[in-house]
Amino acid sequence: MFIDTKLNFIDLFAGAGGLSEGFVQAGFNPIAHIEMNEAAAQTLETRAAFLYLQKTNNMRLYYRYERGEITREELFAKIPLEVTKTVINMEMSNKTLKSIFERVDEIIEEDGIEHIDLIIGGPPCQAYSLVGRAQSSHMNIPMEEDPRNELYKMYTRFLNRYKPKMFVFENVAGLKSANGGDTFRNLQAQLKRVGYEIEWKEQNAKDFGTLQNRRRIIIIGWRKGTNHFYPKFPIINSNALVNDLLCDLPPVQRGHEERVYLPFNQASTYVRRNNIRTRNDVLTHHVVRPNNPRDVEIYRLAIQAWNNGERLKYTDLPADLITHRNKTSFLDRYKVVEGNHHYCHTVLAHLSKDGHYFIHPDINQCRSISVREAARLQTFPDNYYFEGNRGEKFKQIGNAVPPMMAKVIAEELKKQL
Repeated sequence: MFIDTKLNFIDLFAGAGGLSEGFVQAGFNPIAHIEMNEAAAQTLETRAAFLYLQKTNNMRLYYRYERGEITREELFAKIPLEVTKTVINMEMSNKTLKSIFERVDEIIEEDGIEHIDLIIGGPPCQAYSLVGRAQSSHMNIPMEEDPRNELYKMYTRFLNRYKPKMFVFENVAGLKSANGGDTFRNLQAQLKRVGYEIEWKEQNAKDFGTLQNRRRIIIIGWRKGTNHFYPKFPIINSNALVNDLLCDLPPVQRGHEERVYLPFNQASTYVRRNNIRTRNDVLTHHVVRPNNPRDVEIYRLAIQAWNNGERLKYTDLPADLITHRNKTSFLDRYKVVEGNHHYCHTVLAHLSKDGHYFIHPDINQCRSISVREAARLQTFPDNYYFEGNRGEKFKQIGNAVPPMMAKVIAEELKKQL
C-alpha cells in the first residue's frame, strides 16, 4: 500500500512565497496558497511551474522562459492545469471566504488529502508597522480603525475549519504594540479559542543563517492535548559578509539590466553552499532603476561616508542637495547596504518606491540595488522568478519571509510532525 509521507500545508496571505519556499525546501507539500495581489499570485504560479519542471527534468523549458525566448503563455501551455490550481488569487474577507473554502476543499478532495498538517502565513504587516503606515494609503485612518487589523480573524477561521496539527503565524515586531497591545492580545485570545496552545517569540533572521537584520514575531501553535511545542531554533552564524551575496553579480548601469553572470567560480562559498546560485541558473531581474544627477551625487557622498565608517545624515548634505523640508526625522533616508558587515539592515517593500535606503556599496556603480540583489539579501534562490513590473517585484521581495529562515523553522517543526 502506498503511504504519502508528505506533510501538507496551506499558505495564507502567501505573498511571493518566501515562507512557503522554505517549507517546500524542507519537504512539505503545498495544498493551497491564498494571495490577493495579482502579480504575487502569478509569481506563485511560476514557482509552481518551476517545481513541476524540476521534478519532470524539463528545466530547459523554464530557462527558455527566463531568457525571454518564450512567453508566459507558451510556458504554461506545457504545464498541466493541476500544477497551478494551488494558487488562489482572491482577497480574504467575509464575502469571499466561502468561495475560498470551496476551492481549497476541491483541491483536498481531488488530491485525496486526508488531513492538513500545518497552516502558515501572516496578514499584511503594514497595519502594525510604523514605517508601513507612513507609506500606506491607510495612513489617514486611525490605526485602531484600519480594516487590516481584522485580517487575523480570517486566519483563525482557517484554523477552525481545517484543524491543522500546528500553525506558524509570522508578522512584524510592531504587532506587539499595535493599538496599545489590544490587537496582539485579541489575536492570542482568538487563536486559543479555536483550540490551540500557542507560544510566541521575537526572532531575528540573522540568527537563521541569513545576512540580514530582520526582527519578526513568530507565533507557533499546536492543537490542545498534543505534545507539540515551540522549538528551540539553532542559531546559525554563517560568518559570511553581505558582499558575498553581491560579488558575482556583474556591474550594471543605472536604468539598465544585465543578463550575464560573472563566472560561476566567482560566486562566494556562501552563495554556492546555500544553493542561492547553481551552475545552470539564468540571471534574471538584475535591473536597476534610473537616478537623477542629484541622487547620484548623494549616493556618492553616502558611500564615501560609509567607507569612512560613518552614516551620512541628511542634514550633513551640501545645501544645494537638500530638497526635503523634514530635517528632524528619517535623517538616514540615504543608506548604504552594509557590504563589509555580517548582515545588512532590513529589506523593505519601500524599495518599490525608491532605492535611497538601499544604496549599493560599490562607489564605482553609485546606484541603488537591483531586484536580484534585493532577492539575494532575502535569500531567494536565483531561479526564483518574480512576475510584475519592477516596482511590484521589489514590493513582493520586501514583504517576504527569507526562505532560508523559513526552512529552518520548517525543519524543526518537521521533527515534531
